[in-house]
Amino acid sequence: MKSTQMFCVMLGAMLFAMPAIAQETARQDERAVIEQRAQSYAAAYNAKDLKGLIAHWSPEGVYIDRASGESVAGREALEKAFQEEIASRNKSRLEIAVETIEFVSPGVALEQGTSTIAPSDGQPLRTRYSAVHVKRDGKWLIDRISEGEIVAPPSHYEKLKELEWMIGDWIDQDDEGVVSTDCHWARNNNFIIRSFTVSIAEAVDMAGMQVIGWDPANKQIRSWTFDSDGGFNQGVWEKTANRWSVNQTATLPDGSIASSTSLLTPVDENSFTWQQVNRAVGGQLLPNLPETVIRRK
Repeated sequence: MKSTQMFCVMLGAMLFAMPAIAQETARQDERAVIEQRAQSYAAAYNAKDLKGLIAHWSPEGVYIDRASGESVAGREALEKAFQEEIASRNKSRLEIAVETIEFVSPGVALEQGTSTIAPSDGQPLRTRYSAVHVKRDGKWLIDRISEGEIVAPPSHYEKLKELEWMIGDWIDQDDEGVVSTDCHWARNNNFIIRSFTVSIAEAVDMAGMQVIGWDPANKQIRSWTFDSDGGFNQGVWEKTANRWSVNQTATLPDGSIASSTSLLTPVDENSFTWQQVNRAVGGQLLPNLPETVIRRK
């Protein structure tokens, strides 16, 4: 009896799921058609096939330039606008990268992606677009496109590129322990991220992270370091000849204030020296640490 009830429950669940599965399959098929239409649109543009290009649009189609706010409505106006554009970009090629296609209703779909117009010489123009498609007589047509140029986010790479030699994996090892450091660029090259671990007897004793960036207000390279013991510091980086000095002020886990200067000197592409001098904790001076060579893994 129980097995019969279970079979009925499973059968009911399957029957309930089947329409949803069929609907999703149909949508996947429609997505493929719309994406194919996007590529045929690019092909018509590249072939300078003006009639084929306009045939992708609905009669009421509207193109909107988000940067200027200007719009072009209707196939006749669109044909004239594209004729002028194709003439001015005679040797340019259009590439379309579809990112998402979502259905507002069975007959309306929203496509989003990026387009690139690459001239025969010069810099390509990249835009981000949104396109509304409507299904008319079994055929998907563009009803509206709005697009705007992709503006690259600001980057402080030019201010930090002299520290690019630090990028990579580094190791400082002796009989007492190992310090491993991973150094990489953050997105847009606005910061350098250094993650480090201190291991003693093959067990991690401490870990932490340092963020190095350009301070546009004070016009200097600064760093912020945090460790797993609860300490943190901030530093100011200065370069003299081939040596970098980092003047740091730290708050230790017990609340004590410490200060020091780290000296980093590149030797070659696979090694640099590190030394910490001018050390003080709670106003008490401490001996300088010996210079050590840190090598790339």
